Amino acid sequence: MLAELVRQDQLANDLANASTPGYKADRAAESSFGELLLRNRTTGEPIGSLGFGAQISEIRTNLSQGPIRETDEPLDVALVGEGFLAVQTPGGTRYTRNGQLRLEPDGRLVGSTGFPVLDDHGKQIVLKGGEPAIAADGTISVDGKAVAKLGVVSLKDARKEGDTLFAGTAGARPAETNVRQGALEGADVNPAEAMVDMMVSMRTFESVQRVMHAIDETLGKGINGGGA
Repeated sequence: MLAELVRQDQLANDLANASTPGYKADRAAESSFGELLLRNRTTGEPIGSLGFGAQISEIRTNLSQGPIRETDEPLDVALVGEGFLAVQTPGGTRYTRNGQLRLEPDGRLVGSTGFPVLDDHGKQIVLKGGEPAIAADGTISVDGKAVAKLGVVSLKDARKEGDTLFAGTAGARPAETNVRQGALEGADVNPAEAMVDMMVSMRTFESVQRVMHAIDETLGKGINGGGA
């Protein structure tokens, strides 16, 4: 029952972020607590095994490419490939696939969470002047002059922190990753599939709940009968 509660929380979070750019869905992996071999007390003959139930052993994040949709917004960027954008947070550098960017009044380029976007040298990007143009390699030009380059990196041992931020070990930019201006990567959540998984999880929870209720009733009758 506890395992299914964890799964319910994970599925609910996926559904809540089905429209969040760059969101990566989670998957809950279950494992068994183990089994106990039962034997006949009189003869010693094995009867069978009794399972101790299941637990959530790991939450795995699906890092596959999400669908790309055009927005025609100049500060929207979609990463086509395996790269991540680097952003500066109070806890250090983190990485994201959410390319919904905006400019602060002081010209700093920030992500959807308000954290500054970093360039390929780990510095904050400040833009002044006209509308920026962003090339496929991440180079940002203003009024025809290159002023910065987005910090696009590979990420090893990616660990989700929040909904769209990741921690991990950054490496060189993946050669296959391109930046597409005026587009966003959508969440890799299939709402219909998530709803079906949620209903299956709820039915599993309810069935185990009924089994536990039946066991309680049986024990109660045994205790009352023994007392009489």
